Amino acid sequence: MFKNLRSTDPKTLNHSGKSLVGETLQIEGDIRSSGSVDISGLVNGNVFVSNLIINEVGSVRGSIEATTIEINGHIEGKVLADSIIIGNKAIVKGDLVFRNTLKTEEGADIDGYIKRVNNGKLKNSEEDIAIEEIVDRQERKPIAAVVQQKEAV
Repeated sequence: MFKNLRSTDPKTLNHSGKSLVGETLQIEGDIRSSGSVDISGLVNGNVFVSNLIINEVGSVRGSIEATTIEINGHIEGKVLADSIIIGNKAIVKGDLVFRNTLKTEEGADIDGYIKRVNNGKLKNSEEDIAIEEIVDRQERKPIAAVVQQKEAV
């Protein structure tokens, strides 16, 4: 008569629906979902979802990993996503790491680093490599000193 709605493996997520953390809800711990999540309440923990919307009254204190994320509320923690949209009332205190696109509206408050990565892997850019080469070089004599030594010979 009643079907078992739970998967045999508790770690396997087999839904792609939309979930809501309401304004009056506070969650202590991580959230994992293969679907979309809208947050209007408070989450003290990490969030790992496919699509995430943090509404103006929503707040997350922890790291976030998502395919797409729209931030209109408050975040304290690192954000990693393919696409990030930051609304004009958003407050972000943490680093933003994105793969494809980052859109910010005028008025957004961001306190952290913004970094674009390729295929989710942090690689040294040409600029990073050039800086490392400069640091690793041995000190050389100034060009004027070298010219003077040749003239003396």
